Amino acid sequence: MWRSCHRLRDGGRRLLNRPAGGPSASESPGLTIPSPARAYAPPTERKRFYQNVSITQGEGGFEINLDHRKLKTPQAKLFTVPSEALAIAVATEWDSQQDTIKYYTMHLTTLCNTSLDNPTQRNKDQLIRAAVKFLDTDTICYRVEEPETLVELQRNEWDPIIEWAEKRYGVEISSSTSIMGPSIPAKTREVLVSHLASYNTWALQGIEFVAAQLKSMVLTLGLIDLRLTVEQAVLLSRLEEEYQIQKWGNIEWAHDYELQELRARTAAGTLFVHLCSESSTVKHKLLKE
Repeated sequence: MWRSCHRLRDGGRRLLNRPAGGPSASESPGLTIPSPARAYAPPTERKRFYQNVSITQGEGGFEINLDHRKLKTPQAKLFTVPSEALAIAVATEWDSQQDTIKYYTMHLTTLCNTSLDNPTQRNKDQLIRAAVKFLDTDTICYRVEEPETLVELQRNEWDPIIEWAEKRYGVEISSSTSIMGPSIPAKTREVLVSHLASYNTWALQGIEFVAAQLKSMVLTLGLIDLRLTVEQAVLLSRLEEEYQIQKWGNIEWAHDYELQELRARTAAGTLFVHLCSESSTVKHKLLKE
């Protein structure tokens, strides 16, 4: 994704701060963009209506400009993000759209819209509880009893991640073959709640998003903590499905499309968490390389 940011300067498209006398939100019409967030109406495709994408640093953070218009959220709020790096990543999503804008491919934009509008009106504590709740149905904690080859595969691939999480956070996370799932100790929940409290609300939106993709809080922690790559986390979340596909085959195109889409959403969510968790400034010279 970072390499693609460099293309914003190609062909006259630049990520440069506009002069102080440039168009402001009051001087030019705002742009309200539909979002694929679950609380909004399903997005539609639209013909690309802009040529250049740029970013501007304002009082509230970094803004996205589509030609002379300021990007706005579905609730008509000024689209403002806390870091230059995140602004560049979002601008790259808009710049990479071709003749047709496909809103459903713009996961970073969606996450920013959700953070800015907060359509479900949840506070930080509610976001944390929602993320921790994924432990109750965590994919890698549910095990099969047969066939033996799948039992062994789950043990070999999932147990090391559980052991890592237990050691990393000083908690106990068990697995179970029962349909009711494993019993997660109250102490484990308390520790993870405390850990997640160290993140801001924007990052927590991203963490919940990733956990929803992987159906696993443990895999999400491994991914955010750089213990796993996106490819590894996605594969581990689909372990049983991949096992069945190798055994029985897959529906042509459907499997590959679903896999790539899951990787894209997971990668975007992970990047979002890291860009919202760090105060980083991208040097303009990097954009010239």
